[in-house]
Amino acid sequence: MIRRQRPGPLTRRAALALLAAPAIAGAEARFPDRPLRLVVPFGAGGNLDTLARLLTPAVAERLGQPVVIENRPGAGGNLGTELVARAQPDGHTLLLGSNGALVINPLIMERVPYDPARDFLPVCLCFRTPQVLVASPKLPVRSLEEFIAHAKARPGQLQCGSAGTGTSNHLNIELLNAATGIGLVHVPYRSSGAATPDLLSGALACSMEQVTTALPLHRDGQLRILAAALPQPLPMLPEVPSLAAAGVPGGGLVSFIGILVPAGTPSRLIAALQAGFAGPLADPALQARVEETGSLLADPATRSPEGFAALLRQEAVLSRQAAGQAGLLLH
Repeated sequence: MIRRQRPGPLTRRAALALLAAPAIAGAEARFPDRPLRLVVPFGAGGNLDTLARLLTPAVAERLGQPVVIENRPGAGGNLGTELVARAQPDGHTLLLGSNGALVINPLIMERVPYDPARDFLPVCLCFRTPQVLVASPKLPVRSLEEFIAHAKARPGQLQCGSAGTGTSNHLNIELLNAATGIGLVHVPYRSSGAATPDLLSGALACSMEQVTTALPLHRDGQLRILAAALPQPLPMLPEVPSLAAAGVPGGGLVSFIGILVPAGTPSRLIAALQAGFAGPLADPALQARVEETGSLLADPATRSPEGFAALLRQEAVLSRQAAGQAGLLLH
């Protein structure tokens, strides 16, 4: 007669693990299981913050958990971006990332406390906020072609404003200079829109502005939008050409806004988050509300992790080129 041995400690643990497996699998399937924290690395009321608050109610409804926006401004977006880079990769802390912190700052700043390629995984591109070349009403031009001819006849004489040295606005000016040889003189201001008084008075010939700032003044006839930094014309201004018409590669740099998570976040969580954020972007009502602000929804191809990653690589190449032309490249 063969006696059965009583199970030893390892066997007992294995049995307990088997009993617990369905419960563990069920817990893993529940994501998110608490509110999501969306870090916006700029202050409340700005463009990123406004767009985040337009999108997150629909995302919360899809994911079944609140999305809490946490504004962490400072160091050109680096403070909030670093916060997410150091967060637990459990899918519950997200970054609303944009050009400056993810692409430009690592090229032109001495020290950036994170590595965008190493420390983050892209989830979904959500928005694009185009920039536009705006002419003073005192400038005797009505089109991009006339502007280029006017500037070429006055090399080094026309001053062009931006939101600051090293911003994507500034880099677009450098890309336009390189493509056309018109020699615009860059004048940095403290923010987008700060150049408006000088444009209106004629003290400044032109400026590279966010379309959100320039569009109302263009429609009122106070300023003139000559071109858009997009591969194609703006949907809200189809008569305005792209900077690609002047030979600027890809039409220039576009301020992009998307969702990223800390590196190490499991792929199944990224897939769930992508569905939660990309789903509402197909809503025509949201599209209309976003376009009222002057921004655009991301193209469907860039709403996937792979599509967003491809865009980040493309923007990094173009930003490096422009930063080199501006004499700002440090890395």
